[in-house]
Amino acid sequence: MIFEIFFACWRIVEFVTLIPIFSMLASLIHVYIRNNALTPTYILVLFIVSVLGAGWTIYTLFSYHRSHTNARFVAFIDLCFIGSLIGAVYQLRFIGHQSCGDATADAFWNISFPTATGTDSVSPGKTCGLLKASFALGIMNCILFLITAFFAFLIGRKKKNQKEVVVEETHYSRHGHRRSGSHRSHRSTHSRRSGSYV
Repeated sequence: MIFEIFFACWRIVEFVTLIPIFSMLASLIHVYIRNNALTPTYILVLFIVSVLGAGWTIYTLFSYHRSHTNARFVAFIDLCFIGSLIGAVYQLRFIGHQSCGDATADAFWNISFPTATGTDSVSPGKTCGLLKASFALGIMNCILFLITAFFAFLIGRKKKNQKEVVVEETHYSRHGHRRSGSHRSHRSTHSRRSGSYV
């Protein structure tokens, strides 16, 4: 029971930390869409993984009875999300060395588009801050998904052990019932035979 509670609590933490990632990145993607431009890979990959991860956490929380019985499958999917998050964070690794206070408009990751009325842009400091926060939360979720995968594996192992115990008890009780029944029938046959000789 304790593993199930820990699993559910860490799932909630994952969901709470994934929401800011795709919310912040969605605001940056919106600028690219508004200017009919392609969104860079380092933004898009982490955005997609965080949206899918949030969906997965919600699914496993609300269908807990189903994920409870398929705990090892849940652990496997969590490990897949760890790999996806590592790949997404790796795409955004350059932002970890940036100083957002000294961010300049000519940085390659800065969002700026010329328009007919001027320039459609996000301030370099804000862009840097959003990317750096998403980067940090992405790393955090790698650890969180590792924790939930571990708890899901423990739940799956516990369920497997319980199932094996139930199967053994059922087999033992059936075997014992057969023996006692055959013993009774043997005894009644013997008594009938002895009665017929009298």
